[in-house]
Amino acid sequence: MIVLGMSRTVDELGRIVIPKELRRTMSIDTGTPMEIFVEDDIIILRKFSSAKACMITGEVLNENEEYTGGITLSPTGAKQILEILKAKQ
Repeated sequence: MIVLGMSRTVDELGRIVIPKELRRTMSIDTGTPMEIFVEDDIIILRKFSSAKACMITGEVLNENEEYTGGITLSPTGAKQILEILKAKQ
């Protein structure tokens, strides 16, 4: 676990503000779904990712394919990767 030396106060509605620097670093924008886990006395927040979500586009489609290493790609995401690879040749 990385200690960042930041602390925040819980408000009267039970909310905590995630520092802007951390949101920017973790690509957490307004509306980003978050998962909440509890392990002993530790609360863990993690960006929600559907098991079927494309790692490139974030799309959740029936057409998505899962590849070795847990990589899931939508048809659009696969095309984007191919275009990038072709451009580097």
